[in-house]
Amino acid sequence: MLSLLGFLTIVVFLLLIILKKLSVVTALVIVPLVFGLLAGFNIKDVSVMMFDGIKQVAPTGILLMFAVLYFGTMLDTGLFDPIITRIIRYAKGDPLKVIMGTAILTMMVHLDGDGTATFMIVISAFLPVYRQLKINKLLLPCIVALGVGPMHLVPWSGTSARAIATLHTDAAHIFTPNVFAIVGGIIWVLFVAYWLGKKERKRLKVIEFVYDHKSSLTEEQKLYRRPKLFWFNAVMTISLIVILMNGWIPAAVLFVIASVFALLINYPNLAVQQKVLKSHGTNIFLVSGIIFAAGIFSGILTGSGMIDGMAHSLVSLIPEHHAKLLPTLTAITSMPFSMLFTPDAYYSGIVPVLSQAAQHYSIDALEIGRAALLGQMTVGFPLSPLTASTFLLVGLSEVELGDHQKFTFKWAFGTTIVMTIVALLTQSIHI
Repeated sequence: MLSLLGFLTIVVFLLLIILKKLSVVTALVIVPLVFGLLAGFNIKDVSVMMFDGIKQVAPTGILLMFAVLYFGTMLDTGLFDPIITRIIRYAKGDPLKVIMGTAILTMMVHLDGDGTATFMIVISAFLPVYRQLKINKLLLPCIVALGVGPMHLVPWSGTSARAIATLHTDAAHIFTPNVFAIVGGIIWVLFVAYWLGKKERKRLKVIEFVYDHKSSLTEEQKLYRRPKLFWFNAVMTISLIVILMNGWIPAAVLFVIASVFALLINYPNLAVQQKVLKSHGTNIFLVSGIIFAAGIFSGILTGSGMIDGMAHSLVSLIPEHHAKLLPTLTAITSMPFSMLFTPDAYYSGIVPVLSQAAQHYSIDALEIGRAALLGQMTVGFPLSPLTASTFLLVGLSEVELGDHQKFTFKWAFGTTIVMTIVALLTQSIHI
């Protein structure tokens, strides 16, 4: 009975999200609450489950809040502006260099894990260049989509945060084992950019032209730039990433401290600080709100026993001699599943079931999380019709979603396959 209610919870949740009947945050709370009551638990019992779920995801929610604030502040200061200018100047009118530069800039900017910000920065910087050189208009959204894929595995991205929260773990156990896979994905993206860029260079030849990145900034953006503090911000950001990867300070605490210093040093004026905080307030609330709502969702499913019931049902369907393939199958299907499942549905509904099934066969549950992150709403999110940022990407690039998906899908799926192979070789996941 609990197994059936668990699957119904996920199905109803998916339908409400796909049909856009409820917002993600609302559905993450209302659906498990209703099915928890239908399972025979009283409101007091369900509320305890909800609170337990919130406590489990609290560190991740705090991490995400202050990571968005930190990297948003770095974008405001213009940390990446010199990089943009140098890449475009180096590329000049060579289509190959422009396309390679697009990939490199995308991956550097996407250190913040925010797809929306990355799309706006990179597309705004390069669209005039692509137009002037008459480069295939589908290449810009393709390369940007590929570039964010491996980088979206950073632990402060919304997708990784969901996986970490669902599996009740930390970045050291999810992100660090996947580092070599991420490097493999980056190399693949650069190879694809080189391959496609070489074809465009052959078709178009090299055209000399002059382009000024500063002219693309608004007056308000210019007011927040801090070019004199570039090296300080760069060293602070690199130090933050090194400390995070080594686990010397808890990630949530690290970003709280780093965000405070970033604001104090770059914007010592209180009024300006408040404007910066307000400008990022919406993004902070949206991403952290989803994490806490997802905690409620997983809290009820776990506390009620629905997850265990679903896992046992799933285990009974998996031939024991194929069970060891579960992490690999999860990895291979992760990118295509971005077309079918929102990150909330997948990481709050599917991953817990798969991880429980994995444990039944003595497979580390965290392997399921690492495998899922090799494609599901990381490599796959810039192609998925289920994310708003995808429409921003194609809209800014002035292409149709269908054309973008047809052109980019095979290369994006290739990223997941390459990362899966590297993950298997480095034993982030096992077969």
